[in-house]
Amino acid sequence: MTAPPAVLLVSDHVDGCVHVVTVPDGEVVARLTGRHLSEHAGFLALPGGRTACVDDRRGELLVLDPFGDRLVETAVPVAVPAEHLAGDPAGLRLAVTTGLGRNTEPWSDLLTVVDLTTGDAARVRTRAGEPGVTLPGGGDPLVVLRHREPGALAVHRFADLLAAPPGCPPLPPSTLLPLPDDGHGDAYDPGSDQVFAATGPGVHRARREGDTLVPGPVTPWGHAARGWYLRLDTRGRALWSTLRGGPPDPLRWPEWTNHAWRHDLTTDRTSLTALGPGLVFRLAFARCHTAFARIHPDGDELVLLDLDGAVRRVPLPAMDGAPGPGSTPWEGVERRAVAASPGADWVAVTRGGHGEVHVVDAASGREVTRVELSTPLRHGGHATLRTLTDGAEGDPVGR
Repeated sequence: MTAPPAVLLVSDHVDGCVHVVTVPDGEVVARLTGRHLSEHAGFLALPGGRTACVDDRRGELLVLDPFGDRLVETAVPVAVPAEHLAGDPAGLRLAVTTGLGRNTEPWSDLLTVVDLTTGDAARVRTRAGEPGVTLPGGGDPLVVLRHREPGALAVHRFADLLAAPPGCPPLPPSTLLPLPDDGHGDAYDPGSDQVFAATGPGVHRARREGDTLVPGPVTPWGHAARGWYLRLDTRGRALWSTLRGGPPDPLRWPEWTNHAWRHDLTTDRTSLTALGPGLVFRLAFARCHTAFARIHPDGDELVLLDLDGAVRRVPLPAMDGAPGPGSTPWEGVERRAVAASPGADWVAVTRGGHGEVHVVDAASGREVTRVELSTPLRHGGHATLRTLTDGAEGDPVGR
């Protein structure tokens, strides 16, 4: 059986279904039902076109292989609600942090580590909150938790965590590096063994030395705004974010400004590109474009930024139940998820509440397929696009 050029995984985390769609033809070839994936922890790219994610209802880490004979390759129990998911550069050792879930106050301090080579897993207590996580290092990785209020990078040895006894014991970090209290956004560059954390002043970095981290310089945002999302570009050594500015009141979100922020890790140069007002958050990397979904009462669009900085805007049909002026853009409203693969030119963007996915050729800006799913994709769902050899696993943080 010939493998499809690309496969799109679309999660309806509200209805509890994962749709497997071949691209570019848009055929739904499989459905995984009864699975409510953590939208916040997202999808973690693994070698060979595989993907890791967390089922928040069953409390399982799943390894999905959409190109193989069995979709669910592995299922390992983990603590939930899953907040963040990351792996080591080889994609063999993973960590899952817990967050608020459907609660208003931090309550869970559980961290789960999993060794996919043996199937072993362990849970320990760290600190209640919404910690980000990265796993710097090769054969003996560290587990670095990015905490807020008080802000810190907490360093653990993966081997120490995996060797913890039963009963979820507390395990203090071996090293603590201070951070501002408003950290949100994490990345790790295997090429330089550097961890990055987004805060209000800019991007903090730390380099692994032995079993600890050594802090480095802070890269400022260079704009009257900040990034809440941070991602490593596997097509070149660069960090990306979406800078949000404008009034801090979330009820005035249509007035928010948005800029694509790219920082070249080789030259240390930063570039900004205006995306337009409204809600823009996550981004996705296609072969030659970076994709953003922008939501605004005056009209939604897919924004495609090519490698030379040129911007193409593709209008998207309106969503029933979309956020409007005077309400927040994330409470009980429909949204969009965007997905792409660095090994292909296609970009997928969801239409929350309608069960639709638009597949766009980034090179031409033309919609090539519109996929009709059997679930509505409330809140926009979540999606990832993979090819067998796209190298997306070079970013070892869940997205």
